[in-house]
Amino acid sequence: MNGVAIDFARVSKTYPGASQPALDGISLSIRQNEFFTLLGPSGCGKTTLLRMIGGFDHPDSGDITLSGIKIGRTQAHLRRVNTVFQSYALFPHMTVAQNIGFGLEMLNHSRGAVRQRVDEVMGLLRLDGLGDRYAEQLSGGQQQRVALGRALAPKPEVLLLDEPLSALDLKLRKAMQVELKRLQGQTGITFVFVTHDQDEALAMSDRIAVMQSGVIRQVGRPDEIYERPADLFVAEFIGDANFLEGTCCARSGADGEFQLDGQGDQAPRITVDNVGHVAVGQKAVLMIRPERVRVVAGAGAALTGRVFETIYSGSSRMVHAKLPNGTLLRARLDGLPESGALTDEVGFYMDSAALTAFVR
Repeated sequence: MNGVAIDFARVSKTYPGASQPALDGISLSIRQNEFFTLLGPSGCGKTTLLRMIGGFDHPDSGDITLSGIKIGRTQAHLRRVNTVFQSYALFPHMTVAQNIGFGLEMLNHSRGAVRQRVDEVMGLLRLDGLGDRYAEQLSGGQQQRVALGRALAPKPEVLLLDEPLSALDLKLRKAMQVELKRLQGQTGITFVFVTHDQDEALAMSDRIAVMQSGVIRQVGRPDEIYERPADLFVAEFIGDANFLEGTCCARSGADGEFQLDGQGDQAPRITVDNVGHVAVGQKAVLMIRPERVRVVAGAGAALTGRVFETIYSGSSRMVHAKLPNGTLLRARLDGLPESGALTDEVGFYMDSAALTAFVR
């Protein structure tokens, strides 16, 4: 098992004039050789956390350690940590090779050692043949790789990435996600990545910390975060989801049965596996992902709705329907059902294992 690269122990930070803390007692361990992502909405504290690792900000309380050494008050240039910012901040008067070698020269490496390391990094980043070019002669993707190269050249213990892909178009962004993941695996450096893009986080990360209002709501692998969100905030923030409100009317061991709100005694009942601490008589919100909802022909299913829109997105279709109680329901399909176009009332099947119950 990998050791701990960075450890936060009860770290808090409140900026002058702020009504609430930017970080509120954060405890978190990031492993060595891990692609770790800090994910959350704007203002949740993820960039503050990143800045504290880099030494650009300091905690009001709590400890931060890098490979077991306390760094909470250590100056930025004394940490073996480098940062790639959202704006690449390349030196326009320097060539690609000079930009990549800049940090090594500041560390007083010999000219020969700098040249050798620059060649290694350019090969790793597939920038061969571009060493004499200037930033203005490069594409956005090439500039991003040069910024990465400048940060990677000194062989830091940790590389911080502050939304470095946000300025790229969608196709290039997808390509660079693959490149970043490849680089992290090849270099063995711990990557700490900040983003508010859920798809980006799910595609690239070994683990993700979902943040809200200065606290961490859940830490886990992408599949854990997506399939088993820890609370309603994580469920609503990560990916597409359907939310049905109902009351627990029966329990059998860990499983529960819920009657949906809004249709009186005639309301349909849904079985949910492993409902946790939801008690009989307690109201809950049931979450299920659109791809886990199956459309069945006809109106004979326990749960029915009327389709009002079907949206084509290339690899799938998103069916939008309204249930009798007014709740909107979405189902993602690989194709249309055998019955043909979805224009009438249809039934919906939901696997009890794919539903999660939350208490508000």
